Order: sequence, then C-alpha cells, then structure tokens
Amino acid sequence: MAHAEGYRQAKLWDPQLAWEERPDGSWLIWREDPIADYPARMTDRIDHWAAQTPDTTWMAERDGDDWRRVTYADLAAQVRTRGQWLLDQGLTVERPLMILSENSIEHAVIAMAAQYVGIPSAAISPAYSLVASDYAKLTGIAQQITPGAVFAQKAGHFEDAILKALPEDIIVLTTEGQVAGRPTTLWADATATPRDVDAAHAATGPDSVVKFLFTSGTTGTPKAVTQTNRMLASNQEIVADCYAFLRDEPPVVVNWLPWSHTAAGNKVFNMVLYNGGTYYIDHGKPTPGGMAETIRNLREVSPNWHLTVPAGYDALVRAMETDDQLRESFFRNLKHMMYAGAGLAQHTWTRIEDLAEQTVGHKVLMSTGLGSTETAPFSLYCTDPQEGPGNVGIPSQGVVMKLVPAEGKLEVRIKGPNVTPGYWRNAEMTAKAFDDEGFYMLGDALRFAEEGNPWKGFVFDGRIAENFKLQTGTWVAVGALRAKLVDQMGGLASNAVIAGENRERLTALLVPDMARLALLAPDTPADQLTRHPAVHEAVAEKLAAHAASAGGSSGRVTAVLLMDQPLDLDKGEVTDKGSVNQRAVLRHRADLVERLYTAGDVDVITPKREES
Repeated sequence: MAHAEGYRQAKLWDPQLAWEERPDGSWLIWREDPIADYPARMTDRIDHWAAQTPDTTWMAERDGDDWRRVTYADLAAQVRTRGQWLLDQGLTVERPLMILSENSIEHAVIAMAAQYVGIPSAAISPAYSLVASDYAKLTGIAQQITPGAVFAQKAGHFEDAILKALPEDIIVLTTEGQVAGRPTTLWADATATPRDVDAAHAATGPDSVVKFLFTSGTTGTPKAVTQTNRMLASNQEIVADCYAFLRDEPPVVVNWLPWSHTAAGNKVFNMVLYNGGTYYIDHGKPTPGGMAETIRNLREVSPNWHLTVPAGYDALVRAMETDDQLRESFFRNLKHMMYAGAGLAQHTWTRIEDLAEQTVGHKVLMSTGLGSTETAPFSLYCTDPQEGPGNVGIPSQGVVMKLVPAEGKLEVRIKGPNVTPGYWRNAEMTAKAFDDEGFYMLGDALRFAEEGNPWKGFVFDGRIAENFKLQTGTWVAVGALRAKLVDQMGGLASNAVIAGENRERLTALLVPDMARLALLAPDTPADQLTRHPAVHEAVAEKLAAHAASAGGSSGRVTAVLLMDQPLDLDKGEVTDKGSVNQRAVLRHRADLVERLYTAGDVDVITPKREES
C-alpha cells in the first residue's frame, strides 16, 4: 500500500499471496514474491553505515536536558576495541556475556561488540534481579547458558543478584561501583587494541549464535531461545519489505520497551541498525509514574515509526488531549504505528485516529502482526487499513504459514529463515516445538477475517493452551473474550482472567486500572478503591453492556471481582512486560475464583439491571 484514502502516504509492501487448502482441513499460505538478499551477519550493517553515513546518530540517551549520542563511526570503533576486550576474557558461545541492565548506550554497545566478534549475549529482564523476591529464574538462566561475564550498568543495583545467582568466577563489567568478591572491570577500562577482531568477525556467519532471548517464563524457568545471524538478518529484510518507506527515510524511533524481549531487542533495535536510523532510548514507561518521561521525550523527538503496548497508546492519547506540543511533535513525521503485547481497545484506536486527523489532516496507519521470540519475531503483518484492532495480517516474505484444525480452531505454525534452530542445550524441548514437516508451533489460534479468503488477513483467536470447555461442553475462546471484556470495561480494567472451566457459566477476575478507579472515588485510600460503591456501580454498568452484546454462554461473563493484590512475578502470574498467565492466576487465586461462584459475596460485581 503506497497510499490509502484518508491516510498519510507511506510506501509499504506489495505482497503476492498464494495458498493451498489440504484435504485434512489444514491450510498452507505463503508469499510468491521471494525474500531479497540479506547480509550474512547483522553486524555487517555496522561497517556499512560507518562508511556510508559515519556522522549519523545511531543511538541517543538522555543526559540531563540534552542527549548523549553515539554515531555509526563511534559504534564501528567501539565494537572493535571492546570486542577485543571481550575476546581477551576468554568468552565464547559456551561462556557468553550476560546483560542484566535496562536499556542504555553501554548495554547496546557491549551487545554489539560481543556479536561482532562471535560471542553471544543474553539480555536478561532486570525484573529477575530487581523485582523478584528470590532469584530462582535468574539462577536457572545462568545454569542454562553458563555465562563467563556479566554487564551491569551500576554494580550496586545488581550486586545481591550477582552474588546469589551467578557463578563465583564470573567477570563483572560495570560503569559504576564494584561487586564484592567478584573480579570487576569499569567500563572505561574495558578496551583493548584490536588484534583478533577481524579474524573473529570473519569466522562468524549465517548460522552463528549471536544471542539468547528468554521466553516469558510464566511457567517454570524461562527457556533460552537460540538466535542466529540468519534469523535476525532475514527478519530485517522482511521488515524492510513491509515498511518500505524506511529504505528511503531511515527510522527515527523513541522506544522504552526492554531489549530482553524480542519486540524491542530484535525488531526495533535491529530495524534501526539495518536501515541506518536513530534510536532514542526512552526511560519512561506507560505507568502513572513513568509516562512523564515518555511525554518529555516525544515532545522533543518526532518519530516516523512508533511501537508501544496498548497501555502506552492509552496513556499517550490521554496526554495528547491537553498537550498540543506533544500531539504536534508526535504526529509531525509519523508514517506508521504498531501496537503489540495485548489487544488494543477500540476507543483508544478511534481516538488516536481522530487526534491524528485534527493535527496533520489525515489518519496515520495503525496495525499489528503476529510472531514470537522463536520467529525473530516478524512473521505476519497487517498493512491494510482496518476499522478497528485485531487483524494480524498475512505472512511476510520467506514465511510459510500452516493452519491446522485443533479444538474447533485453526492452530498457526510457521516455517522460514527467521525461525530459531531451537532451545539452547535442550534437544527434547526443541523436538516438541516443531511438527513433522518442520513448522514451529506457536501455540496460537487464528481465524479468517473473511472466511476462506487469506487476502483479508487473520484475527488472533487465543492461545490453544488457555481455552477450556464449560460444563455444557462448549469451548470458550479465552483470548478473544478477554480482549473484548477489557475493551468493554472502558479503561477501568487493564486485563482480565476468565474463569469457568467445567462450570455452568463464565466469570472473571479483573486487573483494575487504579488511576481510573481513583477518578471515580476521589480521596479514597488506594486499598479501599476496589470496594467503593461508585466503582462497583461503574463496573456493573459496563458489565451490563457486555452482557447485552455477548450472545451465548461461551461469550458472556456473568460476574467479576476486582483484584486488590497485584499479579505476582515470582509465581509466574505475570511477566515483566505485563503479559498475564491465565492458568497461573487461576491456580494461585483459586480462593477468589470460588468467591465468584458464591452467592452473596459483597465484592462480586454482577451486571446492573435496568429499572422497570
């Protein structure tokens, strides 16, 4: 799509789609236009841009009221001097680099230096060190990959985790401080005159392991997903085909999402590098306390491509309603918006389109796709304008999608150069992840946006493992129902957990948006908000509207309870990026589920009935 009526012009892909419907009811869908050539290694792009645009800012990070910057020439020089230092420490694929810190310039540089000389790195969610009450996940991760060195931006923040969860002989690299009893090197000293760098770089290739990314770990220890040059480079050529305007207009992004996850750590990070763009590190977050920093950054920097989670767009819309400078800066150069991580509410979608039209005279395309850590992640994407959220699009170049009938749904599986060779040091788990034709099984279900017509794309239809049956034997599509219910709550709830397996009716535990609840009951202590009559009345009204439009029993939630205790990271109820594990919450909060089915519980909210 080069231009759609009513939308800002942006050159996007021009796909040639083909498919086959098999006798067993499964589908194969693929692109006939082949993927173009891509580099043997992602780090080839460092040398390319250092030669072509050496003074362009590759990455910038806040430094007071200004930005600290690293150009492509700076990056090329640093990957060589710091890469040599890493080689001197004896690091290899068997003794990789672990990174504990949040996003930072030093984090980015050391990861690229390692990758340049053939040493894998593993960016670990800081929550496993800073939020968790124990270090079980971090310990399990260390046992899987056996790191030889760890980078921690400030040693003091991570000292306890390093001492309790990592090997005694691990080398600590930090910009500040020391870790008692561990060999520690300061950032300024972690350089060496390049001797072996060129040979080490030349020895890498498409199948070299460049990093490990860990799955969410909502059940058990997170799994180390092997990432190769072939995966990452092919995925970026796929991305560049989709967002074709970035080949002529290098990306400018302002992004907060953690590099320990594939959305930012692979897609956004590498998209900037692949296309010679600029990455502004945003230390804000879509939370009441963190959104101010994001707003500050977006007032100063106008992105041409933007990605955040639905909660981020919701907070951004609220801020733009009263902040003209923010709205004008955000939409000034914006060609495309992407949401990921959860379902976007219709009211947020509609309002951001309205704000764009008010500001620049036309809409800016908003869309999403489908992928996973194991697919690098870009696999399916939607570029056709939609009336609302939900369509995840069609397969990308080089990707073959298989849809297999399962439990009354179509389970999606993926094959392509962007797919992982497997889980590190876990052949059994790797074998279980692929079917007999070599397709990676995502565990997600899709449905046709228009029955039998792949051109119209596909709609996410839930996680296969989350779905269950009511007592009547009727299947419940949990993912779709959860997204619909949260949308119908109009911002009062940020997420929901659906209950009702082997019961007569559906109920739900709601994760409340405490800031929204506070608007309904001003001056009410936070620990009393979920029980306030005004809150209960508002939720009951929303639930009544849900019930009126729900249809049958498999799509109608009959009662809800607002959870007053946050979801627990240690118990696997939620990941650090906010993804909720339905099964874990139901297991750990079985008492709350029982209350939903107990008559007379004053905290259980049912639909408000119209007075006759």
